[in-house]
Amino acid sequence: MPLSRQPRLGVYRRGVRDNPVRAAVFHAVGEPLVLEERPRPTAESGEIVVKVAFSGICGSDLHATEPSLVPLEPGTILGHEFSGVVTESTVPEWAPGDRVIGVPLRECDECRVHGSCRDDLGILCPKNRIVGMSAAVPGAYAEFVRLGARYALRIPDAISLLAAALAEPMAVGAHAVRMAGSLIGRHVTVVGAGPIGLAVIIFARHAGARSITVSEIDPTKRARASQLGATATIDPAAERIQDALMRLSPPEVIFECVGIPGLLQDCISVAPVRGRIVIVGVNRSEEVILPRVAIRKELSLQFVLGYQDEDFVRVLDLMAQGRIDAEALVTRVIPLDDLPMTFEQLRQPGPDAKVLIDPSRDFASFGSLGPA
Repeated sequence: MPLSRQPRLGVYRRGVRDNPVRAAVFHAVGEPLVLEERPRPTAESGEIVVKVAFSGICGSDLHATEPSLVPLEPGTILGHEFSGVVTESTVPEWAPGDRVIGVPLRECDECRVHGSCRDDLGILCPKNRIVGMSAAVPGAYAEFVRLGARYALRIPDAISLLAAALAEPMAVGAHAVRMAGSLIGRHVTVVGAGPIGLAVIIFARHAGARSITVSEIDPTKRARASQLGATATIDPAAERIQDALMRLSPPEVIFECVGIPGLLQDCISVAPVRGRIVIVGVNRSEEVILPRVAIRKELSLQFVLGYQDEDFVRVLDLMAQGRIDAEALVTRVIPLDDLPMTFEQLRQPGPDAKVLIDPSRDFASFGSLGPA
């Protein structure tokens, strides 16, 4: 597709002439992403360049582009969930043609000479940058993305590039379940059946949960949750979650996987005495809770952020063994040209789970799920 073609939302901006590539760029809150020409990334010492095969639209991306106390920097190329093929490498471990995913992190300038965070904090380091969450570290809403070789992981032969693009959100679910402590024989409730909620369901089942009740307003998402391991579902628009949980199994562990104001207090209200709440959804706004309610129950609140390397390794192992079906989360694959429009549509509640972008396809030639 010629770069002069206009997408349904946003416009192409031209001007980069030296080996340009296409990318979707954030400029301001309230404005759609803009498809632009950008210089093709090149690998510096200790880095690789990856031709993006598939990139996922994450709820964190949507929240980051909304009004917030921590606004996203204009000029940012989003996209931290991706799979692809190496096109350039400065290290002997990687060669052009290797299939790869990345832990989407970039250590600070002080630690870069050491190859990783000196304090081994990973995503928790306040100086670390997440790929696709600042203008200085462009993400994978583009044809190519640059990645530190230290953060690259090889895709096993048994895993398709499409499935591999789900490794990052699956790792979030794996990490949340691991941080919850032992779930063997426990009654679990998951609030929200988006991609992260579904990943939590999958790993809670693998962790030995006795029951998994899912609260989700969308009927398509509730059905998908049941297919992936939920033992019961609740429609919070039709029945108070407190009443439903009394009828089903009172939760011992609650995973909040939505991240909108008010939900944390709702979880505190429905949690039993000495229950545990794991906060997975990222709420970028101020939140009001009633500590007295949590204190009277001696609740444990566990906040979690992202993942560690071992969570990615576990996800890839289980996917390669055929024990988890990541592709079951994919509901649509779109060309880059459709990204501005689709991104805005996903701000509203809907039945989609994971929407992937295939930057190699143009609108006219785009097929269904594309090559594996």
